[in-house]
Amino acid sequence: MEISAKLVKELRDKTDAGIMECKSALKEASGDIEQAVEILRKKGLSKAGKKGDRVASEGVIAMKIAPDFKKATLIELNSETDFVAKNDGFKDLVAKTLDLVFENSIDDVSKLLTQQIEGMSYEEYLKSKIATIGENIVVRRLRTFTCDANQIVNGYVHHNFKLGALIKIESPKASEFIEVAKGVAMHAATMKPSYLCPKCVSDEVIAKETEIAKELLAKEGKPENMWEKILPGKIAKFYEEVTLLKQKYILDDKKSIEAFVNDSAKALQTTANIVDFVRFELGEGIEKKVDNFAEEVAAQMK
Repeated sequence: MEISAKLVKELRDKTDAGIMECKSALKEASGDIEQAVEILRKKGLSKAGKKGDRVASEGVIAMKIAPDFKKATLIELNSETDFVAKNDGFKDLVAKTLDLVFENSIDDVSKLLTQQIEGMSYEEYLKSKIATIGENIVVRRLRTFTCDANQIVNGYVHHNFKLGALIKIESPKASEFIEVAKGVAMHAATMKPSYLCPKCVSDEVIAKETEIAKELLAKEGKPENMWEKILPGKIAKFYEEVTLLKQKYILDDKKSIEAFVNDSAKALQTTANIVDFVRFELGEGIEKKVDNFAEEVAAQMK
């Protein structure tokens, strides 16, 4: 089948593989993107499993945290251009949206659209702002964490407003873990964990990773009778890459996030656990138009 330049670009954005490798994988997969990703991973040509997504869009990640650290909200608002994202009208929209979501503990965009603001529904309010600002604006996602008596939440948003995370910690001395939670939130924003812990990873995902590991071992010429000894280490490495608790702490790579929290708790003669987290990266999964790159792909495919 004919493989389009647009399809090659989409696969390259997902995997970071070379143009011709992407074209070959797409041909082998009969144009199926997800199958092509797996083909590249099995050949050791893809970085997709590490979540190294290069796709981006404009807008901001914004956060609000209660003074007592018992409640926090994280939102992503997208605009078409970076210019509008720096516009005072857009900044005002972000602030009012953040307040509305926080005050009403909203955890779903569809619920936000029905909320009342300035005498109208938020959906109508947003349309009026779009008309004024002159560019399409989307509330893409949001999360609000509320805490029990023995919990706190803290977060971090990067200075460029393109990354943000919230961390909820549970402990008998919860109020002592405000800075710990902030440090872990900074780590999560930067290191892109997909799951909280190994138990959070589905059997289906583990089965797929195991299959990919076997394909790579075969490619490396490792004898099959050695695989059972090697595979547990491969899966453990996968957990270190994608689960928050098993990742090496960005501020002390001699210990995992789990060990960092446990050590902090021991110093306070108590226990503590991270019970939830959320991470937003601006434009994650949204494809931007890159016309020149499409032309480059087309030229190389001739």
